[in-house]
Amino acid sequence: MSAAGIVDCLINVDFGDRTHPDWMTRVKDDYFHAGDDMLASSELGALLDEMDANGVQRAIIWTSLPEPSARALAYCEKLPERFALGVGRLDLLRPMATLRELDAFRRNHPVAYAQVGPAFWGDGQYPPSDAVYYPLYTKCCEWGLPLAVATGLPGPPIAGEAQHPMHLDRVMQRFGELKLCMHHGADPWWDVAIRLMIKYPNLRLMTSAWAPKRLPESVLHFMRTRGRDRILFGSDSPVLSITRCVEEAAQLDLPDDVRRAWLADNATAFFGWPQPAAEV
Repeated sequence: MSAAGIVDCLINVDFGDRTHPDWMTRVKDDYFHAGDDMLASSELGALLDEMDANGVQRAIIWTSLPEPSARALAYCEKLPERFALGVGRLDLLRPMATLRELDAFRRNHPVAYAQVGPAFWGDGQYPPSDAVYYPLYTKCCEWGLPLAVATGLPGPPIAGEAQHPMHLDRVMQRFGELKLCMHHGADPWWDVAIRLMIKYPNLRLMTSAWAPKRLPESVLHFMRTRGRDRILFGSDSPVLSITRCVEEAAQLDLPDDVRRAWLADNATAFFGWPQPAAEV
């Protein structure tokens, strides 16, 4: 199996440029037991070297509104064939202004998806089934813009019930056109997430922030069988390094065509990009 053409659906390049909340430091120390490099920014040269060494053709950089990362924008402008953007930190309590900002931003930048983390805003009070999300869902359907929603109990010591994937059942029922991806896995509710993906054809799951060797067998079985086209790859670098995630993915007991679908084909199909010519 050659490692080329991989799409990393979620990386961060500007951690060192940000001021982090207390819970981010706590999750670094208490949850990941990581060093200070977990909260460092990525220099373009070093990032490209790591991507090239691991066969990563394209990566989606997380940024936020209303003040997007200058570093993320610069990397996308310099290398549009290698980078796109995932746009989060959307203030859904001021929906009209926020959606105007998002619309203007997506028209002028290579936005692959919008993103929300239900546990990370509004003190975790608003699960995705809440009507406060409906303007965003409506616009994403209208624009054909995929949406990533964080699912699973978050690592930081914050309330996580809002990220139970079952909240997406009502969402997908009402917004059948919405292209929605659960990201950061779905622990400890993996089986619920799998059942929802069987039920709704536009629902996906991204393995960002999960070391591939830690993925449960139920997810791997789903990938090998009826979920071959439903799982997307992401590292959440530098939380987990691109190198570690690609190397661990290569060691999993998966047929090569299933591994290629996870690491490359499913993302390019979901985001409407041309399929990479190289083999994975």
